[in-house]
Amino acid sequence: MRAVWYDRQGAADEVLVCGELPTPEVGQGEVRVRLEASGVNPSDTYRRRGPPAMEYPRVVTNSDGAGVIDQVGRGVPERWLGKRVWLYNGQRNGRWQGTAAEYIALSVDLVTELPDHVSFAEGATLGVPGMTAHRSVFVAGPVQGKTLLVTGGAGAVGHYAVQLATWAGARVIATVSSAEKADRARAGGAAHVINYRNEDVGTRVLYITDGVGVDHIAEVDFGGNLAAALRCLRVNGSIMIYATNGDREPRVPVRDLMQKNLAVYSMSLAGVPHPDRRRAQSDIAFDARAAWIVRSPDADGLFQWSFRRVPSRSRRSSPRDFPTWSSRNTTKNDNPIEHNPATMAMARTPQIP
Repeated sequence: MRAVWYDRQGAADEVLVCGELPTPEVGQGEVRVRLEASGVNPSDTYRRRGPPAMEYPRVVTNSDGAGVIDQVGRGVPERWLGKRVWLYNGQRNGRWQGTAAEYIALSVDLVTELPDHVSFAEGATLGVPGMTAHRSVFVAGPVQGKTLLVTGGAGAVGHYAVQLATWAGARVIATVSSAEKADRARAGGAAHVINYRNEDVGTRVLYITDGVGVDHIAEVDFGGNLAAALRCLRVNGSIMIYATNGDREPRVPVRDLMQKNLAVYSMSLAGVPHPDRRRAQSDIAFDARAAWIVRSPDADGLFQWSFRRVPSRSRRSSPRDFPTWSSRNTTKNDNPIEHNPATMAMARTPQIP
């Protein structure tokens, strides 16, 4: 099979190799996916550049993808054969072969059926960004009737988080860095948008919440935003950290956390408890089945997904008009392997410029 891999760490144009590798065969409990799209996430590029050090002598890059199951292993129902699926954690948890290839074999537990109306390119964006957003929103429990702050509300994870939280009945405040991104956050359902470049986030949040603060924060930069987060959170509030690039070793005022009785969560998707990951897969699959694609990407290459009304007997919140759901147009970037800000897809037969 054709694949893209690296045997040493470094810049994409220095270390990536496109060539032939043996096509994987399934083991017990596994499926093989004939890949149609591969999603590139920031974590994939960090692993390729280093640190951390390489886990294996050779790595086929990328963790997210979408395609069609063409082989099932022992213990896997044959009904999976021919199913369109999206997957996550491809190059993780003991696998050196990721999704930058024509095929991948992995646990059936890591694949989720992809509805016919969702393209493979769009399906390849549902893994790390969507599941990280789900964990970031729901880690502390149901959010219906609560106020959430989503920092970086126009980014890949942040935009999913805005939409998931709004859909689940929360009032969402989102931070952004431009007027264009503010429009995107509002399109996702944010009730209030704060441009952190020209507004004081803590002051605005306290004004919006009548001095009370928010119940929960989905945080894209814990170190960089720590001071503002402490101002924004109400007593007994919580924060989920999924990145901290602004300051990787922040000085944490533990006494301030104690005085407000704050709960601090952090995550790496591969280590999230299995039942929580399964719930995220289930919810995202439910969302995808309830949506239809409007094929008119905006200037930044985002497909807008519009949710239908769901009956009150749904296992989720009461009937409501759901907000739009956006996923990155995965064919926009000229260099699919190096694309860093969000996910994107590459052709089944990868080509390196």
